[in-house]
Amino acid sequence: MHTCTQLIQGLRAGAYDGPLAALYALDGAAASLEGARVRAIRTAQGLLDTFDPGGAPAALFSGPGRTELGGNHTDHQRGHVLCGSVDLDMLCAAAPNGRNAIRICSEGYPGLEVELDDLAPRAEEQGTSAALVRGVAARVRELGYPLSGFDAWATSTVLSGSGLSSSAAYEVLLGNLLNRFCCGGALDPVAIAQIGRYAENVYFGKPCGLMDQMGSSIGGAVAIDFADPAAPAALRVDYDFSASGHALCIVDTCSSHGDLTGDYAAITREMGEVAAHFGRSVLREVPEAEFRAALPSLRVRCGDRAVLRALHFYEDDRRAVQEAEALREGAFGRFLSLVNASGLSSSLALQNTWSTADPRQQAVPLVLALGRELLEGGGAIRVHGGGFAGTVQAFVPVERLPAFRTGMEALLGPGTCHILHIRPQGGCVVAE
Repeated sequence: MHTCTQLIQGLRAGAYDGPLAALYALDGAAASLEGARVRAIRTAQGLLDTFDPGGAPAALFSGPGRTELGGNHTDHQRGHVLCGSVDLDMLCAAAPNGRNAIRICSEGYPGLEVELDDLAPRAEEQGTSAALVRGVAARVRELGYPLSGFDAWATSTVLSGSGLSSSAAYEVLLGNLLNRFCCGGALDPVAIAQIGRYAENVYFGKPCGLMDQMGSSIGGAVAIDFADPAAPAALRVDYDFSASGHALCIVDTCSSHGDLTGDYAAITREMGEVAAHFGRSVLREVPEAEFRAALPSLRVRCGDRAVLRALHFYEDDRRAVQEAEALREGAFGRFLSLVNASGLSSSLALQNTWSTADPRQQAVPLVLALGRELLEGGGAIRVHGGGFAGTVQAFVPVERLPAFRTGMEALLGPGTCHILHIRPQGGCVVAE
């Protein structure tokens, strides 16, 4: 590894253009590589200016955002999902500091410091970055690795509240930092993802599944089977999305995820109530035939919404597998049909496009309706991620992209329609 000053010199000289191009210049444009190089230099300079690591070995790390391609709210029921890492990420430069503390300065936010001799959960930290740092470090120590302190300066292009999972990107980034500085590279991407979910569940206070962290950590398009949550089966799906004739768009509906934890938790709770009717903890353990045979009694015991949400699970769980198969076979048209069917199921059965707590706010359904008009029967569009607010995902035929983007931004404002790429690598060391 090089010092921070040497790292900056190498970046300026183009020594790391190959790794940077593989992560950020996925459209082949020279400007994309230049922008990535400038950002990387600025990140390393941030470490140098903020912490002055001197001769300590420094490195550049990346934790990407992820996009959910298939399987909406299926992971927490131990089902199947299809997801992919994207070319928006959290990038940081870091170096050991010889202290018993982790210090992180994230651009635009106050710096934080976590002492490594006190890693118990803190109620007052729930929902904060400090909770994630403390949780990831605690889990790494529980796994038997000795901890040591480091300083990091980070910047992010992952859109907040976008459904691209900025929290998972941060957790995966932290996991890679600790893996490099404390674990000797012994942690594989799945282990890093599991550590991230632990931190988010136990320390951050969010009852998430594992899809977000897996999608960020592994990289590329990934089909995941969560039948065994301790050892989920993940298989990369090799497909060149750039050759599909479609652009992947994430549309920010400009609606807030604030106060929606209850809506998210209700989905998991109601699916669990249906599973409990059969003496099981998750729907994956309940044969679909038994579920369908019990519909009359389930309506009485659990309510119609819970039944509909369970029905969505079975159908979208099956679709996630079919979507991965379609991509492997190069059948992009079939993939798009499945994406549209998934979106319809999320709207009508899962019911996660708007919150009953605020019925006046229905930005996601409005964007979906306008988006279908702009697509004119082509492509695909659906709610993205957890739902209720946030973003919509669309696969837009390239010939319709200008009109689609113009229409979306006329409704929502400039800069709300983002064109993304599936990047081939997950969390990683970019340069050292």
